Amino acid sequence: MATHPKEIKVAGRTLWTVLIGRPLRSSEASKEQINPFEGLSALSLDALTSVAYGPEAIIVVLALAGAGALHLILPITLAIIVLLAILVVSYRQVIDAYPGGGGAYAVSRANLGANASLVAGAALIVDYTLTVAVSIAAGVASLTSAFPNLSPYTVAICLGILALITVLNLRGLGDSARAFLLPTFAFIIGLLAVIAVGLIHPLGLHQAQPGHSLLSAHGLQVVSVLLILKAFSAGCSALTGVEAIANGVPLFKEPRAKRAKRTELMLGLVLGAMLLGLAVLAHRWHIGPRSQETVLSQIMGMAVGRHWAYYIVSLTITVVLALAANTSFGGLPILGSLLARDNYLPHLFGLRGDRQVFNSGIWVLASLSALLLIAVGGNTIEMIPLFAIGVFAGFTLSQTGLVVHWWRERPPKWHYRAVINGTGAIVTGAATIIFLISKFTQGAWIVVIAVPLFIVLFKRINAYYRSVTAAIGIDKAPPAPEGRDTLVIVPIVNVSKLTSYAISEALSLGQQVIAVSVIIDNADANQQRESTLSEEWEKWNPGVPLQLLHTDYSSIVAPICEFIDEQRAADDRQIVVLIPVLVPSKLRYRILHNQLDLILSRDLRKRTDVVVARVQMPFPPMPPRPDQRSVRQKKSSKR
Repeated sequence: MATHPKEIKVAGRTLWTVLIGRPLRSSEASKEQINPFEGLSALSLDALTSVAYGPEAIIVVLALAGAGALHLILPITLAIIVLLAILVVSYRQVIDAYPGGGGAYAVSRANLGANASLVAGAALIVDYTLTVAVSIAAGVASLTSAFPNLSPYTVAICLGILALITVLNLRGLGDSARAFLLPTFAFIIGLLAVIAVGLIHPLGLHQAQPGHSLLSAHGLQVVSVLLILKAFSAGCSALTGVEAIANGVPLFKEPRAKRAKRTELMLGLVLGAMLLGLAVLAHRWHIGPRSQETVLSQIMGMAVGRHWAYYIVSLTITVVLALAANTSFGGLPILGSLLARDNYLPHLFGLRGDRQVFNSGIWVLASLSALLLIAVGGNTIEMIPLFAIGVFAGFTLSQTGLVVHWWRERPPKWHYRAVINGTGAIVTGAATIIFLISKFTQGAWIVVIAVPLFIVLFKRINAYYRSVTAAIGIDKAPPAPEGRDTLVIVPIVNVSKLTSYAISEALSLGQQVIAVSVIIDNADANQQRESTLSEEWEKWNPGVPLQLLHTDYSSIVAPICEFIDEQRAADDRQIVVLIPVLVPSKLRYRILHNQLDLILSRDLRKRTDVVVARVQMPFPPMPPRPDQRSVRQKKSSKR
């Protein structure tokens, strides 16, 4: 039994439906909302897993001054933890004040104006893209540290993980959060257990470490205030992702603000404990940069030894680091929908897909991240200089915006809140400037260019939407609609059932119908076709005139357009071009047709003075071949 064309469409979606799940009704959207624990796996993995590269970034900077400067990791980490506390308190306030999500963008738009909000939006887009790339690259780096033989396949592994995360997020944030819940808590418990063993009784302290030390005998730089500030700003990369919960408040179950604030607090406590524990161990064991091994891998190897526990935790860290990209997939689509709502991005970003997620934001984020991973070869260190600038610019704007918010609203204890946010704005602003200065020549200039380019793009899109609003008179009463007589032009090739089907449809659409056919002159075969077509049309006599259009060229579009111009010059009727299309029962047969409908549709679509439509006639199922019929008859007789 042949498949109906409509069934082909359904059958074609079967694999896609298996991947992303059945379409959800709007009333079922609550199924994709998350609770505080799921919020840790959906929106906090970026921040939690930054312990894999934040402490290392500090040590890499301090190592420039030699082994004698490595002890500074502890006081620098303590300063970062204080900043973390300020940010957690601040973003809990953001959640209360702006429960609609958007984080730095929403706060800046409400308190600092449109231009500041565009800076925040552009910085967040850059940050989200880098978060995906850095998280996946860091996860794969952890994997290749434990299994060096996989190093040549770094980019391929990165892209495979990115594809998996993209599909999971197209299914919905709730599905991805629940899928990541187990590895998230395995990571938290495993790493805290490693830190506890290292603090109480390390098992592999005297084992040989792979690779060789990258510390020079004499420091390349002296320990200075600038070096300490550079190490502090580099270590602040461990704070990326703290804002994601405030950006994604609408993703939580009711009461949303309360659940989001609880998740933010849990994130601060767990992340602070991890950073402090790793800094104490790195200080105690004088951990420095080594070839082919991360700082986190060194600490784990010394704490539990390079046995089964080390490899289990390494694999867990690899998985969770890679899954940390999920934070951006929860934040950027919502940010994109808010920008689209304010006419700064195409409205497509504000449309939900079958699974009640913003598909366009997910696809754009996945594409940008894939390009970045390929460009840097999956190397985390090359992206770190770019990484923290965007997020800290967002931190600074949101903190500053909250100071203005408290000044305007003046709720109880607003002075206390304003001081906290003002302090956070000063510290994060200073970190942003230090990043820009110290990392500018190492790649930070890319962010300096990318953010303004995004802002220009936002403004151009907004200007276009404003011009459209003025042109079509949105929010104004339009004039009363007026009907006109309609002329339907039907391009045909021959007299057939398809022609009859199209003429029948055309007669139901307009007061007058004209069939047209293009004849190419100076060709004997076409002269014969003209005579045959005229005779067949006269014999058939459908009650519709046939107009033969002559041309010396191969194009059939130009003669039809000239005929439309003639009809348009004659009167002001509405003209409809109705193109007959034969739709085969199987997709593979469509390539056997000449696709003239596509050519006509493409060229006529450019005209604004005609309506272009297609009338589709289903092709009847092809009868089975004799050998197939006999086989089927034998099977049915056996039954």
